[in-house]
Amino acid sequence: MRPSPEALLEQARRADSRTGKLKIFVGAAPGVGKTYEMLQSAHAKAKAGADVVVGVVETHGRAETEALLKGLEVLPRKRIDYRDQHLEEMDIDALIARRPQIAIVDELAHTNAPGSRHPKRYLDVEELLSHGIDVYTAVNIQHIESLNDVVAQITHVRVRETVPDSVFDRADAIELIDLTPDDLIQRLKEGKVYVPRQAERALEHYFSPGNLTALRELALRRTAERVDEQLLTHMQANAIPGPWAAGERILVCISEDPRAAGLVRYTKRLADRLHAPWTAVAIETRRSLQLTDEQRDRLADTMRLAEALGGEAITIPAVGRRIADDLINFAHANNVTQIVIGKSSRSRWFELTRGSVVHDLVRRSGNISVHVIAGDEAAGGKAAVQTAARRDPFNPRSYLMALLIVAIGLGIAILIQPWFGIENVDLVLLTAVVGVAVRYGLWPSLLATVAASLSYNFFFLPPVYTFTITDPTNVAAFFLFLVVAILVSNVAARVRLQADTAIGRVRTTESLYAFSRKLAGTATLDDVLWATAYQIALMLKVRVVLLLPQGGVLTVMTGYPPEDELDKADLAAASWAWGNDRPAGRGSDTLPGAKRLFLPMRTGRGPIGVIGIDDDKSGPLLTPDQRRLLDALVDQGALAIERVLLVEDMDRVKRTVESDRLRGALLTSISHDLKTPCCSSR
Repeated sequence: MRPSPEALLEQARRADSRTGKLKIFVGAAPGVGKTYEMLQSAHAKAKAGADVVVGVVETHGRAETEALLKGLEVLPRKRIDYRDQHLEEMDIDALIARRPQIAIVDELAHTNAPGSRHPKRYLDVEELLSHGIDVYTAVNIQHIESLNDVVAQITHVRVRETVPDSVFDRADAIELIDLTPDDLIQRLKEGKVYVPRQAERALEHYFSPGNLTALRELALRRTAERVDEQLLTHMQANAIPGPWAAGERILVCISEDPRAAGLVRYTKRLADRLHAPWTAVAIETRRSLQLTDEQRDRLADTMRLAEALGGEAITIPAVGRRIADDLINFAHANNVTQIVIGKSSRSRWFELTRGSVVHDLVRRSGNISVHVIAGDEAAGGKAAVQTAARRDPFNPRSYLMALLIVAIGLGIAILIQPWFGIENVDLVLLTAVVGVAVRYGLWPSLLATVAASLSYNFFFLPPVYTFTITDPTNVAAFFLFLVVAILVSNVAARVRLQADTAIGRVRTTESLYAFSRKLAGTATLDDVLWATAYQIALMLKVRVVLLLPQGGVLTVMTGYPPEDELDKADLAAASWAWGNDRPAGRGSDTLPGAKRLFLPMRTGRGPIGVIGIDDDKSGPLLTPDQRRLLDALVDQGALAIERVLLVEDMDRVKRTVESDRLRGALLTSISHDLKTPCCSSR
């Protein structure tokens, strides 16, 4: 075990004396005592000799909190004039100039008044940290960006002020301030959270026992995740093998086996029972390059199934001689406590000669629990989309070049034989075979091997210029030369195949990265849809249509080339794919008579649209590699579409809230005028 470079960099960043330390006090809801506990910690630090300054603290009229401000230096707030109003915000310039050891900055998710240096208070905190000032701050769990949708679903209230998860994750310390729902409701009734009128409304809506219990669980889980990340970073930075079973982590080993999908589903059920994160891992070995198209499709579908069920799907290259060693190393590096693997179906003779991954894993697992599951072959099912065999067209040029290279090597061997003897000419011919294998692959190298062997026999083994061999020693030399040539050509061809595969993956990764950057720069839905359709058509050489639900009806939004409408068969396939969240149309199990293949575009919230592809050829549209590339492109496009739709929803909610506010102000003004008695002069 060696320390992880990423973990060491993270520790170095935290140990940098030029950057301040961030401590966040987290609570499930307002009133649990975050600010109170933060000020108590500030008093303790001040008594220990630390220089503590209060930048901003919102007491909300709570007497206990206001009492804790006594004895601490409080900087005056900065006054900002905005639309005939006088607003007060934290004076960040004065705080930086004062340069205390610890700054107290309350309400991390606060939106600053217009005209402030930063629009959000967490940006002020980041600037303080960059100046080497430690910061104590407080935030409620509903303000964490990734939990915004969950909180809205629970409480039916959309929180507009949020803090990015990156700010929460970079905190050097997290302190959870917990309070039971009954105690918090009692504090609310006693007027220790809001004024009486606000408290009544809060009890009727937000502060129900069910809401508070759910928010409390969210706070506990999110804090536990952050603590677990800190533990994992500590273990990786110090090369601690583990596992430390402070929390459960599950790893499932998958392959092209038909039972792998059943293993993924079992792991999902196990993770749900243990409330644990889980990862599906596939080990890429030399054998992976020899998988059939059907096996590649099955493995790709299993990886997508793991992601769809909420797990993390990872492919790692084989490093050691044993697959079990790679799995154990990954488990130790990621603090995995349980491993799920399928029961071997191979014969006893196969296990004796080539070993058993299951037996090796059980023997070497140490204190990691191993679940050996029989699985069900029917659980793997059939591939949802048929793929075409990879086309490797016959190219006679490579075979002619192989013969030419052998001929050149033969000429060189004939020239050097008088000076170096027959003992060295075979090396020249072997060099020619290796060159063919590296440049043109396996089959041309096998032809070169045969040609070089016959040339070696015909021109150099007595009697020369015949294929007859009289000396038994020369017979052995000929067959040894043939065996060595075959072995060397195979190894060189395999290395070339691996290099070509690596280059192809690099190009694909670069294209996906460029596509993601393009999507990140688009702000409108039309731009995202057009960029997605164009990129898929460009990389896969197909025609593309994108459909989204509009008013409950699946509608063509864009296409490349442009497409306005679909025929009845295609529209039925697209509607079925949308309604059932499964592929439909050409090359699938459902409605295969359609012209196009339709795939649902999914995000973590479910299907968001449908994409259809077709071309002018007959049969399956994509090869296995193209299908995996399409999956990656569709996933990126779906996330970009969801992002734009969420932004539009937030803008719509803001406009609605603003309209309600203006309507309320208008009604208040009208009611005031109606209540005011009219005075008439005689």
